[in-house]
This record gives sequence, structure tokens and C-alpha cells, in this order.
Amino acid sequence: MTDQHMPGSHVISRSSAPPAVKRMGRRVSRAVGRGTAALRMTPDFLLVGVQRAGTTALHRALAAHPATVSPVFHKGVNYFDLSYYKGPSWYRGHFPMRALAERRAGDVPGGPRPFESSGYYMFHPCAPERIRHDLPDVKLLVSLRDPVERAFSQYRREIAGGFETEQSFERALELEPERLAGEADRMRADPRYASYSHRHHSYVAKSEYVDQVRQLLDLFGRDQVLVVDSETFLAEPQRTYDQILDFLGLPPYQPPAFGRWNTRSAPQPLAEATRRRLEAHFEPYDTALGELLGRPLAWRANR
Repeated sequence: MTDQHMPGSHVISRSSAPPAVKRMGRRVSRAVGRGTAALRMTPDFLLVGVQRAGTTALHRALAAHPATVSPVFHKGVNYFDLSYYKGPSWYRGHFPMRALAERRAGDVPGGPRPFESSGYYMFHPCAPERIRHDLPDVKLLVSLRDPVERAFSQYRREIAGGFETEQSFERALELEPERLAGEADRMRADPRYASYSHRHHSYVAKSEYVDQVRQLLDLFGRDQVLVVDSETFLAEPQRTYDQILDFLGLPPYQPPAFGRWNTRSAPQPLAEATRRRLEAHFEPYDTALGELLGRPLAWRANR
């Protein structure tokens, strides 16, 4: 994965400076941002999940649009999930000042439209209600993926990042209920509590989509929530992108490219017995989700 953003993106790419210099730059930028929060923008739309479902590729395609504005350093701020206790001024400090954003957008219809992405927002037990409280009119994008592939992809990512110590996916699945027991309740009780296992070890739970999507629809209504399948975005990126732009009220645009990001090859494929067991587990969740959305799910049609 490269640190360079798509051509035309409004995200500031990371420099090649040493990590300590980058951290200092971020601290200074956030301090300045907090001090000028009243002059800054808040998002008109959010990409809220799910993890390992093409959210990085979708974020970069949206950031390439001339009417959009991304956070200064990263695609996501992780405010509504991990940093809510820091307050709204801290959050606004991550976005450009309105006057500068309007100048940069120029005469592009619909701009400037600030947004950010966090694959954890939809699954976090407090984030959806926090978003509803702070940004009641925001539009939400949800990217979903075959739940079996998503769970296994997350496991590989957690292993690669050092967040998972179990060298067997099957053992990690066995431990998941114990690891997650009571964590959501602790997070609701203490806004500063960030659950390591809830974030990094929720392989099956994150892939049980239907209740997560239903909560968003209940909180925001169908006019403010769009669910896309990452398989469809991968197969027909421009058509899916056009659908998203129409939902957001943005003018048509063709990005320079639709890339794939954060992909990694598996040293060993998913065991067939494990795949069959997970497919059976997720089948009722997928059926209920298809009924909720009123359309077939791309990964079910491909089986």
C-alpha cells in the first residue's frame, strides 16, 4: 500500500518525514484546528463501515471528487467511536476552514462537501447514537462484503498488525465470545473505555450485519443511509460510484482510477470446513438483511 492518495484527492498525503516529526506536525495541526473550530466544517456524509469491505478504496474514490473535502491527515478521525470524550472542537479541528474549502471547491456544484470514514463506526455500540445526536442530517454510506471473507480478512489483518496472537483462525473464532463478553456494556458505561477485543477480535460479530444496518435505518431513515456491496463496487465501480454520487447529491464524476487498497494475500487459504460452518452461521443474518434492504445481496448471488 502506498501513502500517496489518488490524483485529485483533497486529502493531504503523508510526507516522508520521520515518525516523530509527523506526530509533532499532527499535534500542532490539531491544536491550531481546535483553536479555529468555529471556522471549520463538519461532515455532510460519513462512510461508517464495515472494516475490510473496500472502505479505503471507496474513500479514495470519493476524495477524488472535486466537490468533496477530507480530514487533514487521515481518512478517518475515529471521533464517534474512540475519541468522543475529546469534544466537538477537537473533531472540527480535523477539517479545513470553510473559507479555504469554498475557495478550493470553486464553482463545482454541490461543493464543498466534507466527509470522513471509519470502518468501526457502524459496529461500535455508542457511535451511531452519537452521530445521530451531533449530525442528525448527515448521510451515511455502508459498504458490506461477504461476511465469511470479511471475517477471515480481518483476522489476517490483525495477525499482520500484531493485534492477534492466535495463529489459528479457528482458535480465534473459538475465543471470540469470551473475549467480547461484557465489552459493549463497558463501552456504553465509560465513554473513555476503548475495548481492545471489541475492536480487534470481533470477527464473527462484525459480520452479523443485519442488526447494525437496522439500527442505522431506525436512527436516520432510509433517505439518509445507502448500503452498497463491495463485490458490486469491485465488479462495476463506475456504476456503483454513480449511484453513490446520486445519493449524496453530487454531480457526476469519473475518478482517475478505482484502486484496491489494504489487500493482502493469505499465507494459507481458509479451511473449507471452517468456510462451510461460517456460511451456515451467517445464512439467517444474510436472509434477514436481504429482506430489510429489499434486494439480493451480491455475495449470496455469487454462491
